[in-house]
Amino acid sequence: QVQLVESGGGLAQAGESLRLSCAVSGGIFSMGWYRQAPGKQRELVATISRGGTTNYADSVKGRFTISRDNAKNTVHLQMNSLKPDDTAVYYCNAAPGPFSNWGQGTQVTVSS
Repeated sequence: QVQLVESGGGLAQAGESLRLSCAVSGGIFSMGWYRQAPGKQRELVATISRGGTTNYADSVKGRFTISRDNAKNTVHLQMNSLKPDDTAVYYCNAAPGPFSNWGQGTQVTVSS
């Protein structure tokens, strides 16, 4: 069974940076970072294929960078120039997918 463990969230001021990490067990997959803000639907913000091809939502393009280390089976999200609108719980999961089981997520809170 696939297990997903996110880490690295926290508090940041607008303009600062955070780096999220996701430990994946159970296989190597095309992966994505999703986020869910209070009262909003979960949205996919970045994806990376097994070979390293990346795609981004318009809202984070140019500010976020997704990367992966297949040897360690980890996926990362470098978030620069953070905005208050980036405040959300961030999750990693397969993309396309996702798997039905989600990790606990990691909270990112950006103050203005």
